[in-house]
Amino acid sequence: MAYYQAPLRDMRFVLNEVLKAGDEWAAMPATVEVTPDLADAILEEGARVTRAELFPLNQSGDAEGCRFEGGRVNTPSGFKAALRTLADGGWLGLGGNPDHGGQGLPKLLTVAFEEMLYATNASFALYPALNTGATLLLDQYAPESIKRVYLPRMYAGEWLGTMCLTEPHCGTDLGLIKTRAVPLDKAGGEGPKRYAITGSKIWITGGEHDMVDNIVHLVLAKLPNAPPGTKGISLFLVPKYRVNADGEPDAPNGVSCGGLEHKMGIQGSATCVMHFEDAEGVLIGEPHQGLAAMFTMMNYERLSIGLQGLGLGEVAHQSAMDFARERRQSRAPGGAKAPDADADPILVHPDVRRMALNARAWNEGGRAFAAFVASQLDRAKFHADAEVRDEAEALVALLTPVAKAFLTDRGFDTTVESQQLYGGSGYCVEWGAEQYVRDARIAMIYEGTNGIQAMDLVGRKLFRNQGRYVKRFASLMQADLGERPDPALADAHTRATLALVLLENVTVDLLQRAKNHPEELGAAAADYLSLFGHVAYAWMWWRMMRAAQHGLETQGPSGEAFYRAKLAVGRHYLTRMLPRIEALERQIEAGAEPLMALPEEAFHPQG
Repeated sequence: MAYYQAPLRDMRFVLNEVLKAGDEWAAMPATVEVTPDLADAILEEGARVTRAELFPLNQSGDAEGCRFEGGRVNTPSGFKAALRTLADGGWLGLGGNPDHGGQGLPKLLTVAFEEMLYATNASFALYPALNTGATLLLDQYAPESIKRVYLPRMYAGEWLGTMCLTEPHCGTDLGLIKTRAVPLDKAGGEGPKRYAITGSKIWITGGEHDMVDNIVHLVLAKLPNAPPGTKGISLFLVPKYRVNADGEPDAPNGVSCGGLEHKMGIQGSATCVMHFEDAEGVLIGEPHQGLAAMFTMMNYERLSIGLQGLGLGEVAHQSAMDFARERRQSRAPGGAKAPDADADPILVHPDVRRMALNARAWNEGGRAFAAFVASQLDRAKFHADAEVRDEAEALVALLTPVAKAFLTDRGFDTTVESQQLYGGSGYCVEWGAEQYVRDARIAMIYEGTNGIQAMDLVGRKLFRNQGRYVKRFASLMQADLGERPDPALADAHTRATLALVLLENVTVDLLQRAKNHPEELGAAAADYLSLFGHVAYAWMWWRMMRAAQHGLETQGPSGEAFYRAKLAVGRHYLTRMLPRIEALERQIEAGAEPLMALPEEAFHPQG
C-alpha cells in the first residue's frame, strides 16, 4: 500500500539551516511577518490536512476518475468536501494578496505546502494550483473593480480559475490560435471592456466540474484588428456564469464542456474540451499584450508542476521504502544479515540501495532547489533593495525552465526507480506505485514540454543575452563555495567546483558555435538543461552538506542521525550521480550534425 508522511524535518532543515529563512524574511518588510513558530505551525497543519483529507482519496479518485454526464463533469467522491475543508482553512489563498482576503505568505512556505498537495493527491492538487496562478495574474493585471469581485471568492475556494491556451490545431505555437473576441461596448466607455468570445480550447485542467459555484476562465483570443502571430494575442476573463452587480453568479455565459480527455494518468483531474460561443468576457491588461500577462500565470504553473514531479517522487520513494522494510529476498552478498529468517531484507542488496539512494538524492536535492528558486521569487517581489530585486528576477528567469523540466524529469525517474524496487508488485495496482508513474509522466509534457523549456533556456535565457544570466548564476555558486572548505567536506567542495567549471566551459563553447550555426542551440538544448540541472543540484547538495556538517559540530536542531544521513546521501549524489555531466558534455560537443545528417524522408515508415 502507498505510504506518506510529509518530510517536515527535511523541509525545516532546508528552510532554517540551509537557506536561513528567518534572515530572508527579515529583509522583506512587505511580507506578512513570519516567525519561526508561525512557519512551523503552517508546515505541521499543512502536513496534517493533506494527509487526512487528500491522501485517502488518491487511489480511489484514480480508480473512479471524473465522469462527463449531460454536459457536466462530476469529480471523484470526496473531492468536493476536501476542497471545502482546504478552502475553509485558508489554504487556497496562502500566498494571496491580503488586501483581497489572501494570507500573504512568502513563496518559501507555499512551495512546501504545494509539495505536500502533489504528494498526497496530484489530481486534486491541480485544481488549487491553477486557481493560485489565475489569482496571481488577476492581482497583477486586472482592474480594481475585477479584483474586488473575483479575488476574495477565488481565495475562498467559492470560485476556481483555469488557463485556456491550447486549441485543437495548435499547441506551443499560440500565434496560430483562432479564438476571436468581438467588442460588445462602444469605444470610450468607462470600466472593463466587454467582449464576445468564440472558439474552442483543449486540455483545459478544471475546465468544468462540480466543486464550486463558478469557474473563472482566463482565455487567450484575438481581436478583429489583431496583428498576426503572438503579437496579436489578448487576454480575457470569461466566467462560466455571468456575474451580476452584487458579484454573484447570474445567467449561463455561453461556456460549455465538449467532453473529457481520456488520459494516461491524473484521472481525478478534469481535463476538458471547452467551447466558447459568444461568451461574455472582459479584457485583462492591454489589447494585444495578452501573452505577456499570461506568462505571469504560466511561469507560476511551471514551478508548480516542478513541485508535482517532486511530490510524486517523494511519495513514491516513501512507499517503496515502506515495502522494502517488510520484503525479504535472497541473501546479502557477504553472507546472511538475518540468519534466523528465510531471507534478508532487500535493502541489503547493492542494486536495491542504488535505486533507493538515487530516488532519495533526487528528492532531497529537488526540495532544496525548489526552495532556493522560491527564495529568489520572494526577493524579486518583496526585498527592500531594488538592485537585489532585479538580480533575483533575472535569476528566476534563468532557473524557471530548469525548475520545470529538471524537477519533472527527475521526479518521473524517481517514480520509475521506486516502482522497480518492488519487482513485480510494482506493476500491480494495489501497491500504488504504477499510479505514481502514470501521474508523473504528464508533468514532463504540460505547461510547455520539457523540450520547449530547454529551448527557452538556451535561446532566451542563454543566447539572447550571451550568457549574462549564466555568469551571474556561476558567480553566486562560486562565491558560496568559497576557497577554504571544512576538511571533512574537501572532496564535496572539489566535485561541486569542477562541475561548475565544466558548465562554464560548455556554455562558452556552445555560445561560440551557435553564432554561426543556430541549429547548435536546438541540438544541445535538452542536454544543456540536464547539465545545468545537475550542477544546480550539486550546489544545493554542497549547501546541505555544509549545513549538516555544521549541525554535527554544534549539535544542531535536526539531530545527529539526520545530519549523518544527509552527508551520506550527498556523497552518493556527488560521487555516483553527478559524473553524468561528463557524458552530457560529450553529447553537446557532438553538435547538430549527427542529428541532421539523416534525410527527412528516411524517418518515414519503410515498406
